[in-house]
Amino acid sequence: MTLPRVVLRRCAQAVPLLVGVVVVNFTLLHLAPGDPITVIVGDFPAPPALVQQLRADFGLDQPLWRQLLIYLGRLLRGDLGFSFANRQPVLALILERLPATLLLSGSALLLAAVFGVGLGVAASRRPYSWLDHLTSVVSLLGFSMPVFWLGQLLIIGVSLGLGWLPAQGMVSLRADPSGWGRTLSIAQHLLLPALTLSAGFLALNSRMARASMLEVLRQDYVLVARGKGLTERRVLYGHALRNALIPIVTVIAFNVGYLMGGSAFVETIFAWPGVGRLLYDSMFARDYPTIMGIFLVVSVGVIVANLLADLAYAWLDPRVRY
Repeated sequence: MTLPRVVLRRCAQAVPLLVGVVVVNFTLLHLAPGDPITVIVGDFPAPPALVQQLRADFGLDQPLWRQLLIYLGRLLRGDLGFSFANRQPVLALILERLPATLLLSGSALLLAAVFGVGLGVAASRRPYSWLDHLTSVVSLLGFSMPVFWLGQLLIIGVSLGLGWLPAQGMVSLRADPSGWGRTLSIAQHLLLPALTLSAGFLALNSRMARASMLEVLRQDYVLVARGKGLTERRVLYGHALRNALIPIVTVIAFNVGYLMGGSAFVETIFAWPGVGRLLYDSMFARDYPTIMGIFLVVSVGVIVANLLADLAYAWLDPRVRY
């Protein structure tokens, strides 16, 4: 099967999956406790006529099945709805916040992939050595700590205690609004949130890389490569690592959804102006269209990540193409 056919097949399979995600999320959100009109009106004793008018304006006076059909029809036209709380189209609101989330999630994914695989490969070279045991302890700690707790510890220790890095925000108010000053300020603000978000996934990737490398290093073709007189570096990185990467790629692609979901906690702790912080605020405001739009964007991101993983399988192992 050629790669274009693989892509078309995965895209065709994604359509009913996205429809199912939309239907389930829409139903669960609208059946959950809470009323967005109450949040909009606030504590002010609004007249019943005003409340009824607001329900009609936002389409909340319709039966649930009719609201779902209207929402699906808008999605076919590329309309994600109108935000109750922010008073602007949901698509424009998400696109405004999406670059910050992609920067944070991409940096965390890169850190987890590079350093996680590097630690796993280093531990597999000398199993049960002091390096292997140290990697196991660090991985256990990183996988066990919740992101919201680790983030607060880093803020207290690194930002408030040592004063090395800024605690919250994305850009310093004193930074140059353009050029290298702004880039440096973003990098300084990015470091702590990216470390916090990547800690658990770095630990998972390192353990998966170690287990996969140990399994591959026992194979006969590795023994043959060593018998031919190849250097250990060539055997490790040229033969073993490429075959060991297939389950690691699966885990990394699986991490994408959790990264975008976990960014809501990290962005809230570090006041990072991304989609995760928008999701957190929209939950309290009962802003159904914004929540649905964010869930849809996250679902598309997971589907694209799994598609890229399938393409990586075909590149790493040509047998997958057949």
